[in-house]
Amino acid sequence: MSITLLKNARVVDPSRGIDETGAVVIENGNVAEAGAGAHNQGTPEGAKVVDCAGKTIMPGLVDARVFIGEPGAEHRETIASASQAAAAGGVTSIVMMPDTSPVIDDVALVEFVLRTARETASVNVFPAGAITKGLEGAALSEFGLLRDAGAVALTEGRQTIASALVMRRALTYARDMDIVISHSTQDPDLASSGVMNEGLLASWLGLPGIPREAEAIPLERDLMLAGLTGGRYHAAEISTAMSAEAVKRAKREGTKVTAGVSINNLCLNENDVGEYRTFFRLSPPLRAEDDRLAIVEALKDGTIDIIVSSHDPQDVDTKRLPFSEAAVGAIGLETLLPAALRLYHNGEVALLRLVETLSTAPAKLFGLPGGTLKPGAPADLAIVDLDAPWIVREAEIRSLSKNTSFEGARMQGRVLQTIVAGRTVFSA
Repeated sequence: MSITLLKNARVVDPSRGIDETGAVVIENGNVAEAGAGAHNQGTPEGAKVVDCAGKTIMPGLVDARVFIGEPGAEHRETIASASQAAAAGGVTSIVMMPDTSPVIDDVALVEFVLRTARETASVNVFPAGAITKGLEGAALSEFGLLRDAGAVALTEGRQTIASALVMRRALTYARDMDIVISHSTQDPDLASSGVMNEGLLASWLGLPGIPREAEAIPLERDLMLAGLTGGRYHAAEISTAMSAEAVKRAKREGTKVTAGVSINNLCLNENDVGEYRTFFRLSPPLRAEDDRLAIVEALKDGTIDIIVSSHDPQDVDTKRLPFSEAAVGAIGLETLLPAALRLYHNGEVALLRLVETLSTAPAKLFGLPGGTLKPGAPADLAIVDLDAPWIVREAEIRSLSKNTSFEGARMQGRVLQTIVAGRTVFSA
């Protein structure tokens, strides 16, 4: 029997409402005890003891929106490299988007991802299936077969389904199979050639803008269809006060809706684009500060349920271009937690709520193991120094792509160790 005692730590477990000084006991890959009670019981016989004084133990993060190049674009990111980046960021489970080549729209691709993850990944990898064949927004995929093969959600990844009829059918079929439909909304006509948030700054920079309504209009449609069908709808990443208000209203009306936000929209705003910095060309675009503040409030009051990294690796050749021509997206697995901790350090969001949105809530939403330190749960956890200062440097990034929105950023809070099923997969 293998026993490890992590003692003298601040134990944060939102699944039980715990934020207290205590210990965590790991037996044979599972949590045996966690919290003040474990601390008071003393040292189990034969246990390996680790003193975590001054450190915080939390459930491993569950990142529900991760793009990976494998299969088809392994030069940008492989399942193995993404898992290494995740481990370094305290992320123990990732939900992989279906935007691969070929698209994850049939059983064979789901099985490929799961098999490759078993062979090469150091964290848990859960594939999401495509809502429509080839992500083309027309013919629906075989939802039941995808679910039975191991897909934990259905999504169009970067795409937005234009047809209300297709979305209605998707929500109806998914309802009958109890699968979450996760959808990112951006009206392609309204967004058109826009490359950043529409506003004064875009005008000054001479760049075409994307209005907030481009996100809100398809979102409002989806919320109405979710109400009509009774399906479980997840707004993958909202970025505006307008969208937050729409989600809040739908929740009030009893619609089965949840919402996520990208860490980028939570911590950055349109001013970060600065002198046409292409690592800040994102989707959704970075919004005005008023929108960012509204999103933070929506996170605090429960309108927004989860935070995601929207990890989207792009290579150098597609980013070192004029802003309007640069590829959209940024990596984020390694900086997800420290960036989120900015909200804790400045007093905006309590640590318990922050960890809930990063770990417990996404695990519950997608029916995944983890997100908890309850006895009997897999020992998926992160040991963190909440106050450790560090600087994000390209040379230290584990992802194959280096397109981070936080390059050179000063962070407070660093992952020291990540454990998956009782096994250390990262140690600083």
